[in-house]
Amino acid sequence: MPPTHLILEIRERLRSLGRAKVRISLERFFTPEQRQDSYGVAAPDVKRFAHQIYRQIKSWPVRDRDRLSAALWESGMSEEGSLVCYVYRRFAKSCGAREFGMFARWLDRYVHNWGHTDGVSLWLLAASISNDPALIARLDGWTRSKNRWKRRAAAVALVPSARRGLHTKEIFRVVAPLIPDPDDLVQKGAGWLLKETYPKAPAATVRFLLPWRETAPRLVLRYAAEKMTATDRARILG
Repeated sequence: MPPTHLILEIRERLRSLGRAKVRISLERFFTPEQRQDSYGVAAPDVKRFAHQIYRQIKSWPVRDRDRLSAALWESGMSEEGSLVCYVYRRFAKSCGAREFGMFARWLDRYVHNWGHTDGVSLWLLAASISNDPALIARLDGWTRSKNRWKRRAAAVALVPSARRGLHTKEIFRVVAPLIPDPDDLVQKGAGWLLKETYPKAPAATVRFLLPWRETAPRLVLRYAAEKMTATDRARILG
């Protein structure tokens, strides 16, 4: 099926799945400037639908897959962006430097809330990094971006690595300039990354955080300490 035909089919299906009460509920997750137009489709339904779409496009040429993704993002509809994230994560093994650059452009052009930021970061950017760890170096520049979502993504993209105990040195390098960020959603991303780093590298994480006890936003420290032992939590939070 050509991309344009599938796009029409996708939108028809999403409209049929939409419910007004779900649309109202979804709005509560985001502040007014983050809200996007929505069909009112619950996340589990979007995820199930994504599996159907993947079966239709898994053999498509990469160019057509990317064209479909861009067209869905460009609609500005919340579920269409989420669908892209759910579908593209199934191509994780093929994600590399080219895809990393495309995902970065999505953050610049289409992403307007933490939900889509985390979908792109946790599943797509992280997949690229898993396949090519040298891409972590690109995140350093993101920590200084004017785009709050790229700054959050710099942290969240490393969460899967942290959970596996990988790239700890690079994680501390990337997260350091994000800790004093004035944006609370960036702070939460930084704290989340440190929280996930701790279980595999507790001593290193505590050593990293100790110099920040007096200057880091309390929000970052509270998030970072969530998985710590009582002793380590007391050292960080006082």
